[in-house]
Amino acid sequence: MSSQQSVLFDVPGPRARRNIVIGNVIGAIFVLGIAALVVIEFARKGQLSWDLWGPVFTASAWENYFLPGLQNTLRAAGFAIVGAVVFGLVLGSGRLSHVRVVRWLSGTVVEFFRAVPVLLLMIFFWLLLGFNQVPEPSFLAVVIALVLYNGSVIAELVRSGVGNLPKGQGEAGLAIGLTRGQTLRSIQLPQALIAMLPALVSQLVVVLKDTALGQIIVYNELLRAAQIFGNGNGNNLQTLTVAAVIFIVINFALTTVAQWLSRFLRGRTAGATSAGPGIGNPTATTTATDAVTTGAGEPTGR
Repeated sequence: MSSQQSVLFDVPGPRARRNIVIGNVIGAIFVLGIAALVVIEFARKGQLSWDLWGPVFTASAWENYFLPGLQNTLRAAGFAIVGAVVFGLVLGSGRLSHVRVVRWLSGTVVEFFRAVPVLLLMIFFWLLLGFNQVPEPSFLAVVIALVLYNGSVIAELVRSGVGNLPKGQGEAGLAIGLTRGQTLRSIQLPQALIAMLPALVSQLVVVLKDTALGQIIVYNELLRAAQIFGNGNGNNLQTLTVAAVIFIVINFALTTVAQWLSRFLRGRTAGATSAGPGIGNPTATTTATDAVTTGAGEPTGR
């Protein structure tokens, strides 16, 4: 176990590791047992018949339903993710501003959109855009609602991420002549983004899954396409199962990429510096901002 992990919690001993393994095995057996019971029940009710599963794997089903629905899901999620990150960074920075009016306005916007259900936002913007005859009102309503809601959540992640940094990081920026805004953008935000990356990825997964709410406002995303195909062929269970598997694969891929990105960024933001005099360790690893704070590796004016 790495030293970074051992800082967060005590390293499990032999007995604790054995208990963890036993618990994992029992949990796996329990889950497999439930899955076996579900499969047996499906078989008893005839839901495993090829007459029901066969249409799902035809070229027509994928060309006309699943792939167009997946394309619309990824399209809405892509625009919403980019918009939510930008919106969250702007509002999160606003909540950290030293100008009281900016802090108040940013906080009001964040708290308002966090309190409103995302489905209600979708319906509101769908009706508003439809009454004004805006093209693609369903798509725009899904994107706008996801941007506003998830951007507000990301803004809170940014605020808490910066707030959890050591105070010395901000003081170091001010000490070398940076303004508060420059310190926030150049020193604090980059570190906060890396620290909150797991929570940020979880929120982006929520964005992808919440695109399925677009079916309520007749946006032809993956779930709606699967429902239409299932209603036409009388195999809703099978088509929805395929849609669920597609969502799981995409979310797993997104999480894997985020984990790789987190390791990559941590490697890029750490570097070897020479230890100061009197330190027994010949080298030390610090972040760039730690080097600014401590002055490690810089000549002293003696």
